[in-house]
Amino acid sequence: MKQVISEVGEPRAIEERSMQIIGKLLEGRELPPGEESVTKRVVHATADVEYADLLQFHPHAVGAGLEAIRAGYSVVADVNMVKAGINSAKLRVYGGEVRCFVAEPRVVEEAQRRGVTRARVAMRFAAEDPDNRIYVIGNSPTALFELCDLIAKGKISPALVIGTPVGFVGAAESKGLLTTLEIPYIITRGPKGGSSVAVAIFNALLYMLN
Repeated sequence: MKQVISEVGEPRAIEERSMQIIGKLLEGRELPPGEESVTKRVVHATADVEYADLLQFHPHAVGAGLEAIRAGYSVVADVNMVKAGINSAKLRVYGGEVRCFVAEPRVVEEAQRRGVTRARVAMRFAAEDPDNRIYVIGNSPTALFELCDLIAKGKISPALVIGTPVGFVGAAESKGLLTTLEIPYIITRGPKGGSSVAVAIFNALLYMLN
């Protein structure tokens, strides 16, 4: 008991012990090293081993994501919660930054005029800048639907899309649509996901570059 209490007081010890436990829980699963690192980080963030079965990776997702980060491309988050969770200081080491456009006056105005979500309009706004090559969609199915539409029409070609919208209306469908497109992706199948999952996936990629 004293050892457990001592570890609780040490952040690094807590994480190391957590990863040891997660490693044992995932024993028997054959995962490529990069996908294993992402999976462990998601399970760590959610305390839910089911994500090991829900995560789906495009074959080139991890490599493409790492290459895009190294190249200094910017990351677009669908909501500010995702933006806040990404390790922006570590991303800046490679020249990238995290952007979220849901509060931009132009986005707000157009969303109100069209009667759609700001997250959806924000994807069109983000697509105007070719430096925005990594998209992290953790909350909004409408944002992911819009992004898929832009990709399908050839208006944008992301290096990587992380899609983990959560909910019972459109979340699973938007992620399923993403998997039909010829771009690297990492998703969670079904209704589960959320901002914390999207952040965990992206930060796992960042930490691989240490």
